[in-house]
Amino acid sequence: MKLSGVMPALITPFDANGRVDFKAFEKHLIALRAAGVTGWVPMGSTGEYSAMSNAERDDVLRFVRDFAREGEALIAGTNAPASREVIENTLRAKEIGYDTVLLATPFYTRPTQDELLAHFRNVLDATNINLVLYSYPYKDGVEIGFGILDALADDPRVLGIKESSGSLQRAIDIHSRYKGRIDLISGSDDIALDFMFWGADAWICGPANCMAKACVDLDRTFRSGDLASAREKMIVLYRAMNILESGKFVQKVKYGCELQGLPVGNCRAPLGELTADEKAEFKVAMQPILNW
Repeated sequence: MKLSGVMPALITPFDANGRVDFKAFEKHLIALRAAGVTGWVPMGSTGEYSAMSNAERDDVLRFVRDFAREGEALIAGTNAPASREVIENTLRAKEIGYDTVLLATPFYTRPTQDELLAHFRNVLDATNINLVLYSYPYKDGVEIGFGILDALADDPRVLGIKESSGSLQRAIDIHSRYKGRIDLISGSDDIALDFMFWGADAWICGPANCMAKACVDLDRTFRSGDLASAREKMIVLYRAMNILESGKFVQKVKYGCELQGLPVGNCRAPLGELTADEKAEFKVAMQPILNW
């Protein structure tokens, strides 16, 4: 399976009582489809999976699966702190109807590189499912090193790596080392255009929840070969993207959805609400995107 285009790392809407709000979720997905996204990535970190029960996570996966159309990519987040839990989550996702999962380094445990390689191999062997690796060392504390990629590069089930290190040099290295074997997938949103230039055909994008039209337009403009226009569009997006990367990412993405006229509720604790100043700063940066 070849991944391409903008695939939102989906938020999870919650109602005033803190329950998953599937009515708001449907409106959200309809708007994203109208903007031109190419697939769906529920239950990643933007979806607050770590604050949800297994039953809630499964309900979200089923809801997105039922909404998806033929030809739209479906990638389930199945991460957990322990290999056993990841395997259990992945088997349930497979039963629900997902043939690809997005898998980061198990959080909190900080495995060594040898332990992490064994972890990914155990998941592959136990589930026989396609895997998109997710390297986000700032959040997880461990990088998916090149030794791991070397060991997995010829496994056809390892489709790509969502690279969220923020290091353009590492993205270039991934593309040059593994072109045709492991796809580079953009996960550093404020340098997404640079990733496209260095071979990323797909963008698993949390900000697309609140700026899908602009993200899709940037991607299509780059693919058309109009690099000058793509650069100008990235300049417009950059400020908002940079504010998102500065902290309280999920809260700001959800507030951005509200600014788009599609409220999706607050985050679950321990994530708190934005301050008035934080909202004001992000709202200013979002204005040109709202008028895209």
